[in-house]
This record gives sequence, structure tokens and C-alpha cells, in this order.
Amino acid sequence: MTVTLRRAATDDLLAIGALHQRSRLAAYSSFLPAEALAEPTPEAMGRYWAERWSWESDTHLMTVAERDGGLVGFSYVGPDDDGDPATGLLYAIHLDPAERGRGVGRELMIDALATMRGRGWRRAALWVLAENGHARRFYERGGWSAAGVEREDAIGSAVTTQLRYTRPL
Repeated sequence: MTVTLRRAATDDLLAIGALHQRSRLAAYSSFLPAEALAEPTPEAMGRYWAERWSWESDTHLMTVAERDGGLVGFSYVGPDDDGDPATGLLYAIHLDPAERGRGVGRELMIDALATMRGRGWRRAALWVLAENGHARRFYERGGWSAAGVEREDAIGSAVTTQLRYTRPL
């Protein structure tokens, strides 16, 4: 029942999309309305990742976590979307809901930070939903702190506030 990490392959992307949608539903349903989370479908989320990967695979890195041969989580890192060349961005860590609290997210974060260091970035950043207290506590335990920057983005029909977190590498 050991978790293994490996670099994602193109044929993982549909399963990653389905996992991403399950993760979003579990993590956000306590503070976002159901209609905001109804779309995209798991299949559409898989197509989203396939399209995104086709554009970003040269500059971004996706890692998947597997337990007993099944996909249980993933992380996605790349250059900072604010354009700071010294900063890498942790775009995502998502887990199958059954994996919360089992250490997989921590392993993915440790791997993502090592990847960012290996790419020469000196600082890491991420965006987290302000209302997602569970994720905020997870990142704070991992050495991240709020940078005092906010932005708004939509999840379905819901406008959300995201907080920028940073940490040295």
C-alpha cells in the first residue's frame, strides 16, 4: 500500500481530469454552490488537461501519485504566472477524496518543492481559495505564508477570492 510518485504521461490526463473533478467537489462543496461545481464534467476536465498539457509540457511538470497501481493524486508546477523569473508556481495539488489525511499531499508538495529548486527557482508561490481553510492550513504547515495579495476568479458561476502564498525554496 505504498504510494509512488512518477512524472505524468499523456495517457494519464483523462484520469487526472476525473480525479481533479472529484477533488474539487470534495474540497469546495462546503462553501461553493453545487451548480458552480457541476461543470466541468470529469470527461471535460480530462480534455482540459490534455489541451493544457499540449501547450505547457515544455515548461511545466506534472507528477502523479499512485497507490496499488491506481491514481490517487497529482501536482502541477511551472513558471510563475506573474512573470517573476526567480519564482516557480505550484499550480495544483489535488487528491482523491479518500486520500485526504494519508500523507499523499505532503509527498506531492515535497516533490514539487524539490522540482522547483531543481529548476533554479529561489521562491515558490501558489494561489489558494480564501474559503478553503483545509488547504490553507495544509500549506501553512508546509512553510507557506500569505503574501497579502488577492485575486478573483470564477469557478463555474461562482466568483471566488484567491490568496497568494509564498515560501523560500
